[in-house]
Amino acid sequence: MSLAPMQHALAAALALALSVLPAVAAELIMVEQKGCSHCIAWKDTIGPIYPKSPEGEFAPLRVVDIREGAPDGVRYDRPVTFTPTFILVEDGTEIGRIEGYPGEDFFWSLLDMLLKRETDYTGSG
Repeated sequence: MSLAPMQHALAAALALALSVLPAVAAELIMVEQKGCSHCIAWKDTIGPIYPKSPEGEFAPLRVVDIREGAPDGVRYDRPVTFTPTFILVEDGTEIGRIEGYPGEDFFWSLLDMLLKRETDYTGSG
C-alpha cells in the first residue's frame, strides 16, 4: 500500500480537527514591572478569576515585563509608560488599552466596554 493515500487522509483529518478548534482572535497583554503595587493588587484580586471569566476566555491573558517591550509578533501603538497597562491585541496589533488599575469594579467595566467596542465580544449575558 502506498503512503500517499494515508498521508492525504491524515492531512484531511488534521485540517478538519483544526477547523473546529476555537480561534484566539484577541489577547490581553498585561504589562507590569517588579514592585508595582497596582500590578500586585490586580494579580491578587482579578488574576485568579480572569482566565475563568467570559472576558478571559475571549481574550486570554499574557503578562510581560515593561523592560522587555512588545512580545515577538506584537506591535503596540505607542510606548507603555504606566504599569499595569492592559493592551488588547488582535492579530498582533494593538486595538485598545487600559492604563493603570482603577480597582476591580472599574477594571471589569472598562474591559467590557473595550472588548465590545473593538471586537465581536458580546459579553456574558
